[in-house]
Amino acid sequence: MSCYIPGSKRTFKKIMLIVSALASAAATLLFPCIYVLIRHRKGQRLWLLLCKKTSSNNENNYEAMIASYGSLAPKRYIYSEIMKVTSSRNYELGKGGYGVVFKGRLHDGRPVAVKFLHDCKGNGSEFVNEVMSIGRTSHVNVVSLFGFCLEGSKRALIYEYMSNGSLDKYIYSENPKEILGWEKLYAIAIGIARGLEYLHHSCNTRIVHFDIKPQNILLDRDFSPKIADFGLAKLCHTKESKVSITGARGTIGFIAPEVHSRTFGVVSTKSDVYSYGMMLLEMVGGRRNVKSIVQNSSEKYFPDWIYDHFAEDEALQACDVTSETAEIARKVTIIGMWCIQVLPMYRPTITRVLEMFERRLDELDMPPKQNFGDLVESSAHNMDVQSVSSNSTRSEKISPVSSKILQRLPTL
Repeated sequence: MSCYIPGSKRTFKKIMLIVSALASAAATLLFPCIYVLIRHRKGQRLWLLLCKKTSSNNENNYEAMIASYGSLAPKRYIYSEIMKVTSSRNYELGKGGYGVVFKGRLHDGRPVAVKFLHDCKGNGSEFVNEVMSIGRTSHVNVVSLFGFCLEGSKRALIYEYMSNGSLDKYIYSENPKEILGWEKLYAIAIGIARGLEYLHHSCNTRIVHFDIKPQNILLDRDFSPKIADFGLAKLCHTKESKVSITGARGTIGFIAPEVHSRTFGVVSTKSDVYSYGMMLLEMVGGRRNVKSIVQNSSEKYFPDWIYDHFAEDEALQACDVTSETAEIARKVTIIGMWCIQVLPMYRPTITRVLEMFERRLDELDMPPKQNFGDLVESSAHNMDVQSVSSNSTRSEKISPVSSKILQRLPTL
């Protein structure tokens, strides 16, 4: 006996229609998702293949660049060898934005400093260029590169070990002149200038360092200085001093104005001269020209502070200068002030700087005081040096301060 419920067939048909519609809608949404997922996975595989191929091509290019230098190339180490040299990075010497430096020892017993650069996928060609250019330098005031590692994204540089560390820990100390003494600081200043002259004029390929500062000047056991850290360096042709760069590079407080803005002039070896001059003034003043935390908002711009102390009757007593060392301090200050002229056309070359060191104090004039802060911070004072220098009536187009500088430029 069967039981009949009125309207049950119509209800069943409605339910089936709803289920069918839902299934159709789900299929409509599901199939595109599956399609996109399949294409995405294929795309990922294709992208990985392309990346792998590009990486392989880059590595082949780097290998070709290294091979092209032949016997001139520094020794190349594999990463496992670097780890053995540093005893698995056991003795850290310092760290920075570039990476970490560890002390190590080569198989022949020589102590070394190994800089492990942060892992990166690009700029391998720049790394190779840096290694090869610095690897070919040889000067008593430029740190020696013993070897390197380039293994995928792993990069490291092996430098000679400098037992007395960097210059900054001495000149920023509580009593910097008591540790080194003015005579030693004077010798260090000359040594750095000689190293720069080698890079600018005597090296196989002219090199502009772009990051001269106390932290990048290393001192050996006899406190002889050596220029280090060529991560920002640029190469230029032997007969040229102009350098083409994109964007500013260097450390705040040491960057030449023209590196910030080309309206100050062209970027050249004189950009290093500016950084060198600012470092000389820090050596005299024993304080940083830029502080991360300024406690006194009315604090003077550093070159103004140096200039004003130089002009005072008590000379440079605020810079720990005695009557016996006053001549050294004054000479270093005068040379530093010439080096940091805002416009590069008024700065001496590093060769002339060395000649100024050989002169007597009474043969050196102090440059007129510039309004350093306003000139650096305000673009209203910027000028096109190229158009001015090519004009026969140049003196009519420059500021009163600049015209005074022209009259007092050191004739070397």
